[in-house]
Amino acid sequence: MVSTFPNPSSVDLSRVRLSIRSLQPQLVEWRRGLHQKPELGFQEKLTAQFVSQKLQEWGIEHQTGIAETGIVATIHGNNSTQKVLAIRADMDALPIQELNEVPYCSQHDGVMHACGHDGHTAIALGTAYYLHQHRDTFGGTVKIIFQPAEEGPGGAKPMIEAGVLKNPDVDAIIGLHLWNNLPLGTIGVRAGALMAAVELFRCTVLGKGGHGAMPHQTIDSIVVAAQIINALQTIVARNVNPIDSAVVTVGELHAGTAENVIADTAWMRGTVRYFNPELKGLFQQRVEQIIAGICQSHSARYDLDYWSLYPPVINDATIAELVRSVAQEVVETPVGVVPECQTMGGEDMSYFLQEVPGCYFFLGSANPEKGLAYPHHHPRFDFDETVLPMGVEMFARCVEKFCN
Repeated sequence: MVSTFPNPSSVDLSRVRLSIRSLQPQLVEWRRGLHQKPELGFQEKLTAQFVSQKLQEWGIEHQTGIAETGIVATIHGNNSTQKVLAIRADMDALPIQELNEVPYCSQHDGVMHACGHDGHTAIALGTAYYLHQHRDTFGGTVKIIFQPAEEGPGGAKPMIEAGVLKNPDVDAIIGLHLWNNLPLGTIGVRAGALMAAVELFRCTVLGKGGHGAMPHQTIDSIVVAAQIINALQTIVARNVNPIDSAVVTVGELHAGTAENVIADTAWMRGTVRYFNPELKGLFQQRVEQIIAGICQSHSARYDLDYWSLYPPVINDATIAELVRSVAQEVVETPVGVVPECQTMGGEDMSYFLQEVPGCYFFLGSANPEKGLAYPHHHPRFDFDETVLPMGVEMFARCVEKFCN
């Protein structure tokens, strides 16, 4: 279910300062409370209310209702510098029915925190609390962005358009993703492309139905669709430089109603992933050319929708080196810091990274010995909560290193 890296049964938190380790009970309580009340994108009203209540309780300046349910907390340090660092955490859940049998199981039918965003929010809250209590330890200003709708349709872009990177202007941004593809306590960080661009398409092949015994009277949409699916794989094989990684996947296909009826329509949906920004536009062009050519050869018609969801997540080299250096100070696991940790998964953190230099990194959260190793978006996804203070420590040290 996870990588073949060694998997420690526990994580060494000796390098995490005692004042952050002591937050562990609160971090777990916050995370589990959020896990019980998951909400979909732009519907995170209970989550935002909880975050705002905590920030208000601690006396932390913050704005609510940004891009529907987003929140930005602002914490001023000792003003020894004018630097501004942003920390981003996503809050939304997924339309998945949870199958875990735990006391903190989702109470919202058909909705689940199956990607760790409840942990991200808890870590960000812990970071806000710690930094507010230790404002004398760093200069400048920290903005903590609690973002809605990462899973879709995307909350980063509307938050940017609402001005979260302005007043004061953000110099750099960091964020983390709890990652069950890495063992507990391991940090995955690299400069350049970390996560892929995400493009989506849906296509309806329009043929002519008829009797299965008389195919000469029909235009078989299933045969056409099958040829399209096969031909789409040639885009990566023959149009993309072999040094560049890319994926074309058709994940959904619907056609037909009976074994002896030739279907007049076939409907498919798929996704495209790539790291190199220079490939933008290539896949859309080639997908349509292939679909159009095959349909024409069979006298079929088609209806195609193709759109870009998120650009690739590309880390700034300088900020990635800052995060890596901090990780080496904090992490003490058999694997340690993993530099080559790309994934074809997508993230709208990419929009923030297009605006200001920054780094998005992975914090390993899998522990197979505890049964906490199911992949992201699985109905039994869960993670080892002992890693939560390490997330706070990573953020706090990045703030201190960047702003001092």
